[in-house]
Amino acid sequence: MAGVTTRIGIVIASAGMLLVAPPGAVSAGPPTEQLRAAVDRALQIVEDPALKHRTVERRAAIRAVAGEIFDFAEITRRTLGPHWAGGTPAQREELVQLFAALLERSYVGKLESYSGERVAWLGDSTDADLATVRTRIVTKSRTEIPVEYRMYRRGERWLTYDVTIEGISLVANYRTQFHKIIQTSSHAGLVEKLRAKVQ
Repeated sequence: MAGVTTRIGIVIASAGMLLVAPPGAVSAGPPTEQLRAAVDRALQIVEDPALKHRTVERRAAIRAVAGEIFDFAEITRRTLGPHWAGGTPAQREELVQLFAALLERSYVGKLESYSGERVAWLGDSTDADLATVRTRIVTKSRTEIPVEYRMYRRGERWLTYDVTIEGISLVANYRTQFHKIIQTSSHAGLVEKLRAKVQ
């Protein structure tokens, strides 16, 4: 799980890198605007000199912003797929908390280690209450990595329920692993593995 966690951490953290719109970029709709606004706040937190040596406060503030960008309960539900209904309410609640903690840790860590990567915003497309925000990470070596955020609308907010990097989905990646663990063990076994990973 470690290799995928690192890769997914990079995917998630791409929402927290320096954002630069390329010339002639597609005009952004509400999903992109809300995502960018949240990311701007995360960057302000990282760059705030008053929080430079207050690690606990800084990370708590970044996690709060991550909660505005990602719907961790929906990500967990989609990742478990048909197994979601098989767990007890207490197991589902703990799985959401543990998976969110795992993803937030990746987000915070990668954001804090930002080293000059850029994210170009390429616009978004919407279909009723669903949207896809398209971006491209530009590394220092000028390698371009396509990243898309799959979002849904809840009231006036747009929340991310999946992220894909070079066509590889966060949800699909973890779904394969979770399915294997549940099939060979149980929901309780998955909870134990995530609990150990987070701790």
